[in-house]
Amino acid sequence: MPSIATKTAEETNGANREALRGAAVGSSKWGFIAGGLAIAGYSLSPIYRGLTIQFKVYIQMAFMTCGGMIEADRRLRAFEFDQLRQKRQLRHQAVWDRYETLHDREAKAEAEDAPAKVAGAHQN
Repeated sequence: MPSIATKTAEETNGANREALRGAAVGSSKWGFIAGGLAIAGYSLSPIYRGLTIQFKVYIQMAFMTCGGMIEADRRLRAFEFDQLRQKRQLRHQAVWDRYETLHDREAKAEAEDAPAKVAGAHQN
């Protein structure tokens, strides 16, 4: 795996933005899930109703923190995969461009040599 020093500032900032977006989405999504479970627990479970408000808040925060970390990691991995795919595509394009340049040069050289060969064949 390449070191962090090989990454540009733009890539690093993009990764930061994507991780932050993932953390916000994940914590919101898991917060809603935990809220739904809290409502169900409050209406169905006397044990949950007996918990202190501090512990209920802790449970809610634990769900949100865990969800934020999971979603941020997932988005960061997807961002890294996309960056690697784009770099690979640029490398392949550079190789293809170099091949086309060499091929065009050879074709041009052959085209310039063709009249000389034809003229030489007519002289014999």
